[in-house]
Amino acid sequence: MKNLKSGQPAPKSGQYEEKGPRGGFIKEVTVPKGHLMPPTAKPNSSFVLVDATKNKSGR
Repeated sequence: MKNLKSGQPAPKSGQYEEKGPRGGFIKEVTVPKGHLMPPTAKPNSSFVLVDATKNKSGR
């Protein structure tokens, strides 16, 4: 899965980890499909899907 930047819509519902500019874990957020990713804690950070929602609405 590709990295998502702040403000981009989530392609799938689930839990996303915020990765810092050097690859370190910062925090985890839950985002529903189609909602915008929240602001990042540090510049140049991105989000990666780590646990997709296991129901039919999160496809």
